[in-house]
Amino acid sequence: MVHLKSFTAFLVWPGVFLFGLTGSYFAFSSPHPLAAFVAVYIGAFALLGLSERLLPYEPEWLDGDGETFNDVAHTLLTKGLVEFVSGLTVIFPMAAAKVLQPLAALEFHLWPTGLPMALQVVLGLIIAEFGLYWAHRIAHERLYFWRFHALHHSVARLWVVNTGRFHVMDSLFKVALSQAPLYLLGAPVSVFLWIGAVTAFVGILTHCNVAVQTGILDYVFSTPRLHRWHHSKDLREGNTNYGENLVLFDLLFRTYYNPAHGPSTNIGISGKVSDTFIGQLVQPFTVKGQRQILGARPASEPVIAASTDAQNSRLINTLSSDSAPPPKAA
Repeated sequence: MVHLKSFTAFLVWPGVFLFGLTGSYFAFSSPHPLAAFVAVYIGAFALLGLSERLLPYEPEWLDGDGETFNDVAHTLLTKGLVEFVSGLTVIFPMAAAKVLQPLAALEFHLWPTGLPMALQVVLGLIIAEFGLYWAHRIAHERLYFWRFHALHHSVARLWVVNTGRFHVMDSLFKVALSQAPLYLLGAPVSVFLWIGAVTAFVGILTHCNVAVQTGILDYVFSTPRLHRWHHSKDLREGNTNYGENLVLFDLLFRTYYNPAHGPSTNIGISGKVSDTFIGQLVQPFTVKGQRQILGARPASEPVIAASTDAQNSRLINTLSSDSAPPPKAA
């Protein structure tokens, strides 16, 4: 039984990932690629959900935390909105080119369409990952952006359902930094589809509560082991491993963190997010909400709710001493 569990632990990550990519190949070749892809995604999701029950990394994370509804709601809203915005730009690249006339030449002449599709996807993934890395790192190191990203880190357990628990503003910021270069370089729709597929399956794998063994994959992909360190309450551990799909830029910019001992299960934030879905969406836009998110003590005098950037900036500057630089790579 012990050997079977060990074998399964090594099999889960590559097995689910290859299942997702193989299913995506057939989905993208079908008459209804997006609908078929959703079916494949649900299948991979179900496999991980079952694996969490049979081989949990942290058994206590199987208990409910009262956030399941909010996790699902954020996933549907964020993914739906982001895919809609992304889809508009992919479907109408000509319209985007007309708006960006000075860059129109870039959009149509720089992408290496002569390369095999597999190499185009790898290139697109690296370009997108550069933007994802910096969007994620900025969200941790600049409190103005952390007020949105904190929602993702506010959970006390990691499991497949809270993969998409992101504030809409956080997700749009990542889209802007990661996909805009691909649009301007004229990457074809198929490249966007494949990058989306890789991101979708790495995402649910990264957050799953499964005792997987990833070994050398930890030096290529963002894995559950690396991401559990990233969710640590200790900033020396949490301000690391920013890669969304790949760890290439964590290695290059010395934010890679993977000590020999296993990640802590003490995850979360020092502040507090609202208990309700609507409250979580609104909270980052008010001074009171920002203080709650950052774990700051209430002001001694009443603060009039502010909506201007200048007032928000003053609050961020006041609390900026709470931030900490990322640790050096282990």
